[in-house]
Amino acid sequence: MNTQQTLTTSLDLPSYLLGAIMLIVVMVFHGLLLLQIAKRYEVKTFLLLSEHKYAEVSIYFYLSVLFLFLTHIAEIMIWGLSLYFLKLLPTLGESILFSGSAYTAMGFMEDILPDGWKMLAVIIAFSGMFAFAWTAATMISMTKNFRQAYTKRHMEKLKISADTIDRFN
Repeated sequence: MNTQQTLTTSLDLPSYLLGAIMLIVVMVFHGLLLLQIAKRYEVKTFLLLSEHKYAEVSIYFYLSVLFLFLTHIAEIMIWGLSLYFLKLLPTLGESILFSGSAYTAMGFMEDILPDGWKMLAVIIAFSGMFAFAWTAATMISMTKNFRQAYTKRHMEKLKISADTIDRFN
């Protein structure tokens, strides 16, 4: 093995290149799906609130949360598929499990990546942290309509006048 190859491997240079590319791919994917989910939620719940269908707002909130969860699962799959197709890990299952371990920053698996690729686990973890933070911010903004529907529904149960309920924002 020559010095150049040893230096490249010891510095994990291949993992930085792949990690940067995949980080961009995963974040763009995440952003596009997140915006679609949030946009559809906001429009639909705005309409439901104006139609006094408060219970349905809750249904859309929980469905949106489910889709946000599935977005993260898809991102773990994207990372896992990339590891598998680049033959960094021997099986697809192991690749996806490793990606999930790194993405969630739980680290329940030992680092099984080959030499020269170890830094990729850290980059996968960063993508998960960025994605979870972005998702949390989106969910916080989604709770506005959810809380409003919940409160208005409670006001109806208390037999508060419809005029008063409509003024509540």
